[in-house]
Amino acid sequence: MSSTSRSLLATMISLALFGPAMAYATPASHDEISGDPAISDDTDELAAIRGVCIAPKDMPADPNNEPVKVTADRAEALNEKKVTYSGDVVVRQGNRTVAADTATFHQPENIVTAEGHVYFHDGSMEVYSDRVQSNLDTEDAEMDNAVYNMTCEPGRGEAERIVKNGIAYYRLKNGTYTTCPPGDRSWQFSATSIEREADSPFADLYNARFEVADVPVIYMPYLRVPVGKERLTGFLYPSISYGSRDGFELETPFYWNIAPNYDMTITPKYMSNRGLQLNSKFRYLTELGEGHLEGEYLPDDQKAPDGDPRWGFNWSHRGIYSAHWLFEVDYSKVSDPTYFSDVDSGIGEREDNNLLQTAEVSYRDTNWDSTLRVRNFQPLTLGVSSNYRLMPQLDMNYYHDDLPYGLDFHLYSQASRFENDNPDKPSADRVHLEPTLTLPYATPWWSVTSEAKLMYTYYNQEFNPNSPELIDKNLDLEKNVSRTVPSIRIHSGLYLERDTLLWGEAYTQSLEPQVQYLYVKDVDQKNIYDAYDTTLMQTDYYGLFRDQRYSSVDRIAAANQFTVGATTRYFDSNFVERFNLSAGQIFYLNDAGRNFEDGNEASPNYSATALESDFNYDDWLFFHGSVQYDASKKDLQFINGAVEYRENAVFSQLNYRYISKEYLLENIQNESQLNNYTEDGISQLGFSTGFPITDGVTLRGDYYHDLTENQMLEGQITLNYRSACWMISLGYNEYLKTRSNVTSSPAEYEQNFSISFSLLGLAGVAPIGATSGNGNAIGYGRPFYLNN
Repeated sequence: MSSTSRSLLATMISLALFGPAMAYATPASHDEISGDPAISDDTDELAAIRGVCIAPKDMPADPNNEPVKVTADRAEALNEKKVTYSGDVVVRQGNRTVAADTATFHQPENIVTAEGHVYFHDGSMEVYSDRVQSNLDTEDAEMDNAVYNMTCEPGRGEAERIVKNGIAYYRLKNGTYTTCPPGDRSWQFSATSIEREADSPFADLYNARFEVADVPVIYMPYLRVPVGKERLTGFLYPSISYGSRDGFELETPFYWNIAPNYDMTITPKYMSNRGLQLNSKFRYLTELGEGHLEGEYLPDDQKAPDGDPRWGFNWSHRGIYSAHWLFEVDYSKVSDPTYFSDVDSGIGEREDNNLLQTAEVSYRDTNWDSTLRVRNFQPLTLGVSSNYRLMPQLDMNYYHDDLPYGLDFHLYSQASRFENDNPDKPSADRVHLEPTLTLPYATPWWSVTSEAKLMYTYYNQEFNPNSPELIDKNLDLEKNVSRTVPSIRIHSGLYLERDTLLWGEAYTQSLEPQVQYLYVKDVDQKNIYDAYDTTLMQTDYYGLFRDQRYSSVDRIAAANQFTVGATTRYFDSNFVERFNLSAGQIFYLNDAGRNFEDGNEASPNYSATALESDFNYDDWLFFHGSVQYDASKKDLQFINGAVEYRENAVFSQLNYRYISKEYLLENIQNESQLNNYTEDGISQLGFSTGFPITDGVTLRGDYYHDLTENQMLEGQITLNYRSACWMISLGYNEYLKTRSNVTSSPAEYEQNFSISFSLLGLAGVAPIGATSGNGNAIGYGRPFYLNN
């Protein structure tokens, strides 16, 4: 036989086997790969590819145009009747490999038959079969006793027979699919028939069953499933869990593919301790953006004393229109203030015991932008809320860079309406204008920025002069009042570095001193209510160089001061930062900026000293710490720190935070309000750890303790077992609901035990993790990481 005819036969065999093999990747089926291998792994070229994933970027664009290589022990030809390869036949073309004991081309029927330990590999899957037959004229093909294995993702299965009719239709008889490894039959899908049109994004399963340990647990006479990224209406995979609060829980989500740009998920959730809850989430995509409507409805909460319906609702939207307009909405509402403490829910955004209700529209152009927003809320505590609503607020910014002499100009303006449900608190209209000129200059080693600002604010305040709020704070408000405050800020910094040795290792050390002069005119502001949207910001090292002490403009702190600070860093030979230390302090030139509100006329002419430090030892031991110390009062105002060991899957972290009562009183200035949270400052210690116990078994634990009041804040422990295709989680969580003090009852805790089970490799099944409390403990953060 000529080499040309051999190449032609090899190409026909390859194409004949390649077509039906694609059908096996499409449906959902597979069991244990059993039986003898198609070709002994002694064949070097097969041993190199068996079970190997070939990335798409490494595959040829068109395998049909690739050269064909055929190896076999023997080749026999019977003129115009048949051609037979036998003995370890291996055909390779591009990323495809076909192997069999024999491969025969029948003439004139134009049929190719491969028999005996047939093996196929195309880079993303491999198939074992007893026999393959393909008609090259009709492109019909059959494969008997096929066993397939996905090589680029979890998934394997088997089929008694795979039939390909023409180029468009595939059918699997008695097919299976699972993501469990060979020999593990924890779960699988099976069907008596799996059918798919070649161009269809869906596969049809008849007599579909979901089996756990070979036991059918779900049966459907007909099931249509997507085989690509297309969405399809139907039930998603259920989830089952158990918790001491809500009891046994079963969720059976149903997905409704309404249109290409609309869909909805409807999830009935049964809780044995509460009843049946109906949850739904509608998603949409339009020219004005994307968003979702989410709702929860519990018609009869069996644990509630009155059994009234309980519900929650959220509308979230974000979109850009015509490249200039930006729309954002986040509106949420629940049936009662204790909804989140009683019902497991992720509805909306919560902040300071309030459920936020916000909306804004922005317009942006080259040199200016504007935003109109409203901000409301639903209190999640009993009684009248003291928070202010924005009804509405308009922000406008104008920027003009590269003015003469290198100046930059910025005009910030804002008009706001503040309203409050508390009749003792004032409401107000506020207009604020803030033109700013900036002159920046920078070289690789030195920079200086000069800034001049004029802050003008006008208030129209509505208040009751006899309200306890104003009398207690000794406020003498005025209905119409304006205020003009000029400020000047000059900030300069240097960057110096040198090579140095530490313990025989080469490092690069940087020294980054900086100095700032800030002047803000001292203006009488006692006739303005100072808490519409303004609060004191924490002063750490980086906060020393801000030009304001408060978060907004109701209170503008006077200043005539220098701030001095410096940072040193150490970089190893790979330019990885291993250590840094920063220290800084403010020096007051006169009484401006010094705090006399507590009646202490002997305030010093300098601020507390702030220090920050980070340390990274060999990428397995990390430290972060910050300290603020007032030498004049000999008061350690606050400390926070964390030290962590992390190596592979093992980590342990000890963290601590401390804030003195004197520092809190100096800034909150309301001892009764402070006592709602702590009676003697804050001193809290936390510990977190996680590590593997054995293969597949991991433990995660957290514990937080209030050292001042000697009571636990929160503790939780979770034990997870994860196999290749399923996982189970056992968890216990206990957190403080009501703290104890001398006048109230002892501390109250909420305990919760949970158990959950999930199958891996199934879309729609969320991973499980540790349960969490109500957020009153120290949040976990990686030391030495800026984004925590």
